[in-house]
Amino acid sequence: MLVSGQKKLERMRDGRTVYIGAERVDDVTAHPAFREGARTVAGLYDLKADPAKQDLFSFEEDGDRYSLYWLRCRSRDDLLRRMRAMKAIADVTYGFVGRSPDQVSGLVTGLAMNPGQLERLRPGFGRNLLNYYDYARKNDLYLSFAVTPASGRKSADLFPNQQREDPNLRVVAEDDAGVTVSGMKMMATSAVYADEILIGNLTPIEDAYKSEAITAALPLNAPGVSLWSRQPYALAARHEADYPLSFRFDETDSVLVCDRVKIPWERVFLHNEGAMSRRIYIESPANCYQNHQSNIRFWSKLGLIVGVASRVCQANGTDKIPAVREVLGRMAAWEATIGGLVQGQIEAWENWPDGYATPNRRIMYAALNWCQEHHTEIIDTLRTLLGAYPMVMPASIDVMQDDALRGRFESWWKTASIEAVDRHKLYKLAWDLVGSEFAGRHMLYEKFYAGNSLIVRNQSDREAPWQHFHDTVDGLLARIAIPGLSEK
Repeated sequence: MLVSGQKKLERMRDGRTVYIGAERVDDVTAHPAFREGARTVAGLYDLKADPAKQDLFSFEEDGDRYSLYWLRCRSRDDLLRRMRAMKAIADVTYGFVGRSPDQVSGLVTGLAMNPGQLERLRPGFGRNLLNYYDYARKNDLYLSFAVTPASGRKSADLFPNQQREDPNLRVVAEDDAGVTVSGMKMMATSAVYADEILIGNLTPIEDAYKSEAITAALPLNAPGVSLWSRQPYALAARHEADYPLSFRFDETDSVLVCDRVKIPWERVFLHNEGAMSRRIYIESPANCYQNHQSNIRFWSKLGLIVGVASRVCQANGTDKIPAVREVLGRMAAWEATIGGLVQGQIEAWENWPDGYATPNRRIMYAALNWCQEHHTEIIDTLRTLLGAYPMVMPASIDVMQDDALRGRFESWWKTASIEAVDRHKLYKLAWDLVGSEFAGRHMLYEKFYAGNSLIVRNQSDREAPWQHFHDTVDGLLARIAIPGLSEK
């Protein structure tokens, strides 16, 4: 069943507890910190539910229709169709909503392609996961997740003998009905807009901390659940023309806090299995399906950045300078590179696990690494092309509401190539990409959403065909003749 935007807004008014500092927010659809973001999410649901676009955004199975990002692909064509749906979703937010509804759903969908690994850990867990996958797709749920320890504990192999007070979310009790969890978990990005949240671990858990090795799903309005939001950037965006991205695309990051939250067994997928709490995502397509979406989202984001760079140069009157054209050509090449990496994952798809289709894992992890390494350079290149022009714009577009100021602004701030209002909007958009708090958040996000660069590169190390590489070297060395040695 495909849910409308109005229905999604109603779900957001379900009694969840959100804090901005000491302020409790009871309705995220009405509060100025989250209102426009909620409308953005609702717009995505209306887009998917449009009957005229059902072939782009949904698929049919067992007589019902589901959002395409829940599809467990079985062929290249399935993967291509799913990719096109996610690209269309990412284009709506210009790639600035990372945890859009198609993100964590990919994680659950990937787990549902290998439920046997959960079933082997404890009978019933695999069935729980499949039942939840079916429930989530039938109800068109928007899922968030929190999978990072709050205290920043590192791998014991690299950082032994760590001493810490333990605030990390963990199981504090269990009985025949389920488990009780308490503690904190990061980062619940977009959770203020989601329906439910998946808790788990994307970092290794030692046996000594196996009570933290809980993977489960819970509604965000469950008793004892609260979200502690960072400063919402939309609060500073009184007018969309002043902060075009902050105004409606701040998905918000929160810390998930659980105070003796009861989770029934049917919503538990893993428990007390430290090593497997991370490996379940690698030994199924979960990590690949989820991060394939991240690659697609970055592709959309880079398309906007390159377009802004070109328009800024036109507004600055520098677009005909050969050196500037060279820089713009380099940026266009970056956009083509990530597009090629996304397409390559489809063309080199893997028949894995048996009977299913998965985007090529090596290329996906290479794309993650590429995005992580290049985002800072991409933004800095735009900043260089932009120069100091945002600093000459008025503090707010509300100058247009004063007749005297409006006339002077329209006359003096225009240039031969662009009107004053359009110039203001363009430079403010560029500033929201390179200099605002929203921009700073995305610098952090692109560096760390998939984990520290060490983790991302280790993924590529794990997937590399080292034996093939070694055989290539050894084969060449074996062909080299040594003078003076008799040939056999």
